[in-house]
Amino acid sequence: MTQKTIRLTMAQALAKFLTRQKTVIDGVTVPIFGGVFAIFGHGNVAGFGEALYQVKGELPTYRAHNEQGMAHAAIAFAKASFRRRMMAVTSSIGPGATNMVTAAALAHVNRLPLLLLPGDVFANRAPDPVLQQVESFADGTVSANDAFRPVSRYFDRITRPEQIIPALRRAMQVLTDPADCGPVTLALCQDVQAEAFDYPESFFEERVWLPRRPAPDEHELEAAVEALKASRKPVIIAGGGVLYSEAAGTLKAFAEKHGIPVMETNAGKSSLPHHHALNMGSVGVTGSSASNLLAEQTDLVLAVGTRLQDFTTGSWALFKADEVRIVGLNTQVFDAAKHRALPLVADARVGMERLEAGLAGWKAPASWVDKAHKGKAEWLEAAKQVTDPTNAPLPSDAQVIGAVHRARGSEAIVVCAAGGLPGELHKLWPAGAPGSYHMEYGYSTMGYEIAGGLGVKLARPDTDVIVMLGDGSYMMMNSEIATSVMLGKKLTIVVLDNRGFGCINRLQMATGGANFNNLLQDTRHEALPEIDFVAHAASMGAVARKAGSIAELEAALKEAAGDARTSVVVIDTDPLISTDAGGHWWDVAVPEVSVRVEVQKARKQYEEALKGRRL
Repeated sequence: MTQKTIRLTMAQALAKFLTRQKTVIDGVTVPIFGGVFAIFGHGNVAGFGEALYQVKGELPTYRAHNEQGMAHAAIAFAKASFRRRMMAVTSSIGPGATNMVTAAALAHVNRLPLLLLPGDVFANRAPDPVLQQVESFADGTVSANDAFRPVSRYFDRITRPEQIIPALRRAMQVLTDPADCGPVTLALCQDVQAEAFDYPESFFEERVWLPRRPAPDEHELEAAVEALKASRKPVIIAGGGVLYSEAAGTLKAFAEKHGIPVMETNAGKSSLPHHHALNMGSVGVTGSSASNLLAEQTDLVLAVGTRLQDFTTGSWALFKADEVRIVGLNTQVFDAAKHRALPLVADARVGMERLEAGLAGWKAPASWVDKAHKGKAEWLEAAKQVTDPTNAPLPSDAQVIGAVHRARGSEAIVVCAAGGLPGELHKLWPAGAPGSYHMEYGYSTMGYEIAGGLGVKLARPDTDVIVMLGDGSYMMMNSEIATSVMLGKKLTIVVLDNRGFGCINRLQMATGGANFNNLLQDTRHEALPEIDFVAHAASMGAVARKAGSIAELEAALKEAAGDARTSVVVIDTDPLISTDAGGHWWDVAVPEVSVRVEVQKARKQYEEALKGRRL
């Protein structure tokens, strides 16, 4: 039998293959790849760059200003799409490639799909060392792209044009798998990008990728049902897996039918709307008092789609009942079985549906639900007090959050990642529909915020997108403001300027440390920088404003809603204030030996706190 073939370069075959991958959203078949972010250099411009030009009508190429930034935007696109759609990112070899390693780690930690296509050295090695090549004295196969190996779910280096056939098939399996989902790196040797091969036409047949929904094992399901039925004080911790499974409606029905209070991780926030009576809000280190009170007393935790990170578990000191058990409902057995949990390896939606069928009318005691309602009412009052308007010359982060919400509401998508804001937003932001709260707190990457906002806007172009970040994150990465203006993707960016790294300064003080090297005033300096964030943002094409008070901030945000392009609003804030209400201990090791009395005192408090942790 003669196989029909088409002669293409490896890069052309790669681009053509990407255009043929589809998915179905709301009954409509759409491309699974929303586009390719690209910054070209000698390692990809002649090969993959030319190939992308040939398919630009089917697979849009976006130019960014920073390789890490464009990879962050691609990750945010996938997160905002609930992992149903994704993007590819390509760079040259050398610094262009290694700039993306941080983003690969971010996607790896957060279980988000990202296709990385960095250029690589010459496979034939004839021009070695090529420009920007990293040479190993002991291993001729090493290149800078080997740095992607530990932060990729799948890694391959394409040294022959036909290798792209199995590599891309494996890549798509990983990118769309609910358990193994994460970044894929295909390092493209630059000479091989330009080499031709007779590819089978079948390789380019359209493929529709639908979400796999594994059902639970019957033995695991039986054990989970029995554990729930025996519980008197159950809670649900909703993680990002609820959103990625598109199971928010199932969670709502399950919680209501069985009277189980729900608490949300940073990744899972917006699984239930803020106003839902059974939504206790955030849990753990940045948890609400309502959630943490129940978590301390619970005898069973149904952990749905969560990694049970230390911020969620209060470094495993939050759950205090001796008899507490965990049921881990997760597609990934690695997460489902953490900390002696009863694993229930399944899709979140299907798993809750199967639990529902087995519970046969069981419901948590009314006294437990009453306690939840009382705790939530008390928490809402505490949250209102810290977010209400103020005339303070330097408002707190919480007061800024209140102003942003009053001006723009829960219909907006709020984007954040690092510093003190994630904790305050986790506690205090009243999220609306699923996905309206977009927090990257798995890797907590400073600099993700603005680029992430761009990715969210690409995925949700008709939604109001608000980016909140501190001056520290802004200084680390801000160039995609210009990209958002260039692409006509309007963002509203709120910069909270506390003149340094205020969050870590507070942590430093809490562990007995002196104010050192975090706030600008506490650094080694000859002169303190007077950074004009308004002028800087305006220079990149944004509409920029400075708010001198909370009232001015609300007015500026309402005005910015009518702007035709990206808006930046800057407000000075107090670096020392955080919300005391709610929260829980977090394990940050304090030195056993120090000449400073403050550290000695903090060490004693630390040792006392360790007694509450369950190993």
